[in-house]
Amino acid sequence: MSSKLIVALDVNDLNEAKNLVTVLGDSVNYYKVGLELFLNTGGKVLEFLKDQKKKIFLDLKFHDIPNTVAQAAKWATTLGVDMFNVHASGGREMLQKVSEVVSETAKAQKIDKPLVIAVTILTSFNEEGITEVGYNGSIENLATNLAKLTKEGGLDGVVCSPKEVENIKKVCGREFITVCPGVRPKWSVSGDQKRIMTPKDAIEIGADFLVVGRPITKSNDPYEAAMKIINEMEQI
Repeated sequence: MSSKLIVALDVNDLNEAKNLVTVLGDSVNYYKVGLELFLNTGGKVLEFLKDQKKKIFLDLKFHDIPNTVAQAAKWATTLGVDMFNVHASGGREMLQKVSEVVSETAKAQKIDKPLVIAVTILTSFNEEGITEVGYNGSIENLATNLAKLTKEGGLDGVVCSPKEVENIKKVCGREFITVCPGVRPKWSVSGDQKRIMTPKDAIEIGADFLVVGRPITKSNDPYEAAMKIINEMEQI
């Protein structure tokens, strides 16, 4: 189960990231690098993680016109990360261009093709918030429709709340990858996440990867917190 846990390196700088990865040791093999840390380190955190033989989910959520996102995806592929994401709401043409350019780039560079996934509905949204920005319908239906569009666009999976996993798997197939933030063990606080689920419950309903940040990174003992979460994931 440790291979299904992705720890969000939502820290301020490279030294803090290095310290956390060192403390977590062999308990964690997969890390998410988001906007703050990527920009604050000029991307150097990626080289550090690769030197440590860790897997990388580059969480920059590209969202722009199709050609711009396709070029961003091309350069993300050359970075040698294991996974990166775009926004599904960028539309079919954008998703298709990303799928094509990633495959072409990986082949030309003779490197492994990263998993490319699309963000459906951010887990900071609840029904009230999603209505305020102009969406109609339930979050579950919106997320499922965006997942279907993502699959048709040729991408590998989606970022979604664990609450949407079952429906997305039914529509898109068991092999379609679901990467789930909004995972909180019972002993932690929910923070700004609205649509949450425990690690055990998320694994039981079919989530492929769980992204966990503050319950581990803000813990007094990150290693112990990570092991508690992995142990909970295994109780299925």
